[in-house]
Amino acid sequence: MSEFWMYFTIGLKHVLDITAYDHVLFLMALVIPYAFKDWKNVFVLVSLFTIGHTLALLLSVYGVVQIQAVLIEFLIPITILVTAAFHLFTAGKSAKKDNITFEAIVTLFFGIIHGLGFSNYFKTILPGDTSVKLLPLLEFALGIEAAQIIVVIAVLILSYVVQNFFRYSKRDWALVMSAFIIGVVLPMIIESEIWMN
Repeated sequence: MSEFWMYFTIGLKHVLDITAYDHVLFLMALVIPYAFKDWKNVFVLVSLFTIGHTLALLLSVYGVVQIQAVLIEFLIPITILVTAAFHLFTAGKSAKKDNITFEAIVTLFFGIIHGLGFSNYFKTILPGDTSVKLLPLLEFALGIEAAQIIVVIAVLILSYVVQNFFRYSKRDWALVMSAFIIGVVLPMIIESEIWMN
């Protein structure tokens, strides 16, 4: 049980680490246009993101997929930028709530990119024989999922408070948060190590 808790906690802290906030930014960008009443859409998107990054984590750790860490570290902020920009330009349009197919496919793909980022980190904490990695990997992934649930609920609560107590419209909330996320993520892209190569 103590080994489970160790890897679970590593996954949890990896997402909630204040100095490595890219995953939190992506989840914020993904969830901003939604409210608690949209829980089915939120559940679908977060589940697809989870499937994508868990699959990529498994494939990468077992050597099926190998991509340079510097490229992944560049692509992760790009996923955040694209998601936030999409919600910036579609803020207040109700049609996208009804049909999330496009968002679902893109979210799954972005999950794969984030999973490759997780795998680079996971390989550093558990190098060596792949035969003993499956259980720690799943424990690590469960920690990541717990952190994602915390982030999604926090964003939905903040959205509820801002819209109901401070009287922001749903559109204004999506515009402000999308613009904020874009402002935070642009320097990450500009300062990426990929430009050094």
